[in-house]
Amino acid sequence: MPAYHSTFLNEPSPRVIGNFAVLPIATKFRGPAYPPAEADAYDILDETLDLFRANSFFRNFEIKGPADRTLIYGILFVSECLNKLAAQTPETEARRILSNLALDSFSIPGDAGFPLNALYQPARDRLEADLLRSYIQQFRQELAERLLARVYADGVASKFWLAFTRRKFMNKSLS
Repeated sequence: MPAYHSTFLNEPSPRVIGNFAVLPIATKFRGPAYPPAEADAYDILDETLDLFRANSFFRNFEIKGPADRTLIYGILFVSECLNKLAAQTPETEARRILSNLALDSFSIPGDAGFPLNALYQPARDRLEADLLRSYIQQFRQELAERLLARVYADGVASKFWLAFTRRKFMNKSLS
């Protein structure tokens, strides 16, 4: 059974930096991401959370386009977020932990510390690198918020989400 790929592969001309797709996201955080055409539209962050559990079982993932690279980054970030949480972590503490994780310094494709440099191309210049860094920061902030909403939907940590704390997608981690 193959892994699930992004539905945004057929997105009409998304902006691409290196080979990382800069897709629209509905967010309240400031950054370069533009909002989807429709107010309640399904975006790459919703897709990342929907496909996380299914795709986390795969060691291999055939990349079919830039949107898949964005999906991979999102899945790896969700995995890193879940590894920081424990079943007894209260929601307020989890919010603080994930907010700090989203804002912590991180490497982008092309940087020496980026774990998947073999799959990603670096930005062409410093301007594109800065744009990608700010997009990824906005992406991480909104993804952490949406993950918290799903993990703590009932007010306590969901055992179904936290069951994936030690599983590594493609045997990789962003840290």
